[in-house]
Amino acid sequence: MTSEDTQDEYFMKEAIEEAKKAEQLNEVPIGAVLVIDGKIVARAHNLRESEQNAVAHAELLAIDQACKLLGSWRLEESTLYVTLEPCPMCAGAIILSRVKRVVYGAVDPKGGCAGTLMNLLEDNRFNHQSEVTRGVLERECGKMLSDFFRKIRERKKLVKKMQTDSLTEIDSE
Repeated sequence: MTSEDTQDEYFMKEAIEEAKKAEQLNEVPIGAVLVIDGKIVARAHNLRESEQNAVAHAELLAIDQACKLLGSWRLEESTLYVTLEPCPMCAGAIILSRVKRVVYGAVDPKGGCAGTLMNLLEDNRFNHQSEVTRGVLERECGKMLSDFFRKIRERKKLVKKMQTDSLTEIDSE
């Protein structure tokens, strides 16, 4: 294991901690940290439900935070660690803010734009490309997401059963 691998795992664990904060808020557990010179300059987690804002993705919130802190929209020496492969919107923001490198955990088969559905980040037709490292702590990142969605499905099933049971009770009275 190289020192870069060790560093990637360290910062991905920090992104996972952010994802856990999202989960505590009943948000999809996605977290991101933005690193420059080995230091976290921004950290964020999904807040779409809390803020009722379609653009409150972890990556966008971290990029926004870093730009404000640094007083620049150019994040040319940064690495963004995110627990889920960036979507098209986030990939666009990554390109436009000139993030040097993106490291993600779990692939997103329905919206991933860093190699799964398409690869916007390394497309040389844009004026900037980001280096992409895939699958860092993939199992942990993926498990958080699949557990979260499994719990939602179980809750929906329970609610439906309770509704059916109460209707059955009413019918038998």
